[in-house]
Amino acid sequence: MAKSPKTLVDRELIQELSKLLDETGLTEIEIEQDGQRIRVARGAAAAAPTVVVPARAVQAAAPQLVGESVAAPLDPAKHPGVVTSPMVGTAYAAPEPGAKPFVEIGSKVKAGETLLIVEAMKTMNQIPAPRAGTVIQILFEDGQPVEFGEPLVIIE
Repeated sequence: MAKSPKTLVDRELIQELSKLLDETGLTEIEIEQDGQRIRVARGAAAAAPTVVVPARAVQAAAPQLVGESVAAPLDPAKHPGVVTSPMVGTAYAAPEPGAKPFVEIGSKVKAGETLLIVEAMKTMNQIPAPRAGTVIQILFEDGQPVEFGEPLVIIE
């Protein structure tokens, strides 16, 4: 980011964040670097002194799910086995880049076993399985931002 006596907005960073909104379906992203805070939101106005840039594309329809049942509700947040994000951060499927993911679709897990990691404020937070079962859906993209309460994994 270019620094000068007057704060300059890094248009390239804002465009990248807007693109991330489009790709992930998130409604907002906020980052802070070198004392400058940038918030990019879709459709909402900011109350705090932040930079707000609307996403360039209309929010896509609900993400397609891997389920086969037509009669079942399509909202993963209502599934009894859903594991949601306890915080805003970046979700990682593996302990380090290039490593084997903690779980995959079809993995059998035990209660307390790590499903993924959510990085928040430079801290890696392991997200444990709340119960034993089989992972039937993984609803996050590795390395992508997640919001508080966002469905991440479904265990049956």
